[in-house]
Amino acid sequence: MEDKIREVLKTIQFPGYSRDIVSFGMVKGIRVRDGEVEIDLHINTKNQEAAEQVKREVEEKVSSLEGVSRVKVNLTTLSQKEPPKPKAHVSTKSSPFAGQQRIEGVKCVVAVGSGKGGVGKTTVAVNLALALAKKGYSVGIMDADVYGPNVPTMMGIEGAVPRVTEDNKIIPVEVGGIKVISIGFFVEKDQPVIWRGPLVSKLIEQFLRDVMWAPLDILIVDLPPGTGDVQLSLVQKVPVDGGIVVTTPQELALQDARKAAKMFEEVGVPVIGIIENMSYLVCPHCGARIDLFPHAGAKKAAQDMNTKYLGEIPFEPRAAEGSDSGKPVVLYYPDSPQTKAFLELADVVVRETNCIEPVQ
Repeated sequence: MEDKIREVLKTIQFPGYSRDIVSFGMVKGIRVRDGEVEIDLHINTKNQEAAEQVKREVEEKVSSLEGVSRVKVNLTTLSQKEPPKPKAHVSTKSSPFAGQQRIEGVKCVVAVGSGKGGVGKTTVAVNLALALAKKGYSVGIMDADVYGPNVPTMMGIEGAVPRVTEDNKIIPVEVGGIKVISIGFFVEKDQPVIWRGPLVSKLIEQFLRDVMWAPLDILIVDLPPGTGDVQLSLVQKVPVDGGIVVTTPQELALQDARKAAKMFEEVGVPVIGIIENMSYLVCPHCGARIDLFPHAGAKKAAQDMNTKYLGEIPFEPRAAEGSDSGKPVVLYYPDSPQTKAFLELADVVVRETNCIEPVQ
């Protein structure tokens, strides 16, 4: 019966959005006993009218199921405290991990991942963070790519040294209005990080809890390629409000992108969608579009995976050069096609995560 209820709940969308309340992570518990159903909803919004609309639709649709005699919906929103959860018969499908705690003073956490390296994942994470800051949000970026920390290079802050307070709290480096932390600040440029899982997990914990992030609207986490220790450590420790999968149009990259999306789903992270990086080349002489690979591969992959296609980001030589020289495109080339794509992606992230209020 619980599975049938969950399938019904997947047909209910939050007002004004294209995603359902299950993929949003709003359904926190389902309990069924002798035909009586109790559902816990936690909706991260101050729009009480929209939340009540969702509650009514849940009651109506679940009540229509055969064998259901009574439906009770426990609704909490941002302005309310969550009710205590019963210890028995609570669904854990929304997240397989217990004990997750939000980062104090951080409203929203979004992870940027990829199935393989070389697809421009860090470029997307950095420029997405800058685009969000440009729109007026307070933003941080956590470089969780322990074995290949490129965020300091791309943001032009190589060699920066974060300060530490008397109570051993780390003050993140600030650039372009963004708070930044990276293992790259603590090791020599060419020094490899050769760590096993427990040390990596400890570092992720320190970056989450011992860095002075607050106050922050959104924290962007740049994950390493693949589906390993860092990804698991992150989702075990904090609720992640959404995951973005970065790919390029080649079939090999798309195969790995599917794995990355599946990983997010398996650990209870709502997949915001897939974005196709280096989708085409903008001719530096005439501005014409040149497709470098078979077109629309990511769009088809998103359809196959029943997730959102977030659009395409063009390859532009000056922007690629800017990444190597610490001049990210959103800051240094505000009129470029890439910057336009990142600003549009920022709007999608705010809308789809539903954990921060849009800046007017």
